[in-house]
Amino acid sequence: MTESELRDAAVEGSESAYAELVESHRRQLHAHCYRMLGSVHDAEDAVQETLLRAWRSLSSFQGRSSLRSWLYTIATNVCLRAIERRPGRVLPIGYGPPSDPHGPLGEPLVESTWIEPYPDERLGLDDGPVGPEARYEQRESIELAFIAALQHLPARQRAVLILRDVLGFSGAEVAAALGTTPASVYSMLQRAHQTVEQRIPELSQQATLRSLGDEGLRAIVDRYVRAWEHNDVEGIAAMLTESATIAMPPTPTWYRGRDAVATGLGELALSGRMTWRVTPIRANGQLAVMAYCEDVGGTLVPNHLAVLTLRGSLIDEINFFLLTSH
Repeated sequence: MTESELRDAAVEGSESAYAELVESHRRQLHAHCYRMLGSVHDAEDAVQETLLRAWRSLSSFQGRSSLRSWLYTIATNVCLRAIERRPGRVLPIGYGPPSDPHGPLGEPLVESTWIEPYPDERLGLDDGPVGPEARYEQRESIELAFIAALQHLPARQRAVLILRDVLGFSGAEVAAALGTTPASVYSMLQRAHQTVEQRIPELSQQATLRSLGDEGLRAIVDRYVRAWEHNDVEGIAAMLTESATIAMPPTPTWYRGRDAVATGLGELALSGRMTWRVTPIRANGQLAVMAYCEDVGGTLVPNHLAVLTLRGSLIDEINFFLLTSH
């Protein structure tokens, strides 16, 4: 069935036709809501609400805009309402000053404080920009630094930047989605650019990963996995930049500087008291690993997902998203 036929059948009440009509948009809608909200779980809720609202109002969709544009309009406004109900999410480095690596971990804060990681394979993002009007690549637009920068924008500026620069909608389409004028969209976009460009690195992780090539990336990952599984603090420290940072949400604890990071790891994760198994993955369009730790019975349980940010061939930032109480 064509899209038009599926829409007609859905308007007549066919849930299966509606499911088929929107299925090809579901993953990209989820990525859009994640960019807006900084949370995979909040994004799932937003997508569910979007699709329910679209189903209920499908008869009013006249086809004057594309189905894609209509769905993103609904999703964006669902996210804007969600942002009104809660504070913005951050990474620990944006929450408070660095911690003393000789001290204990801070108490975990509520889940809604922190930006969540985004496993690539779960949502299947494509490479490259979505179209000629887009300014950012799809994977670049979920890098942790980009997501963190977006959370510093006022909600409508955030929506404008994502719709225009990530999804490639025209100024007129963005204005229609937000109920404003193209001139207002342009003004908000300019202010958003100024804020975001001050907060993201000059070189994206996508550009860094391409410059290293598959063989170079494999060597970095293999070296990291080997050092971590052997509780080799010096091995990890040798992979870090001098100003490297490490953070451990949901605790607010983070360290700055190679020596502080090494000290913290030696006191905690790589003290030799734990047995590790580490699996390479991708998250937020970046190198990442899933780390498992043996419990008292010898069973491997998930401990953390670590997203690695590279500067050249060295690691400049590690965000450990803790999954258990280990």
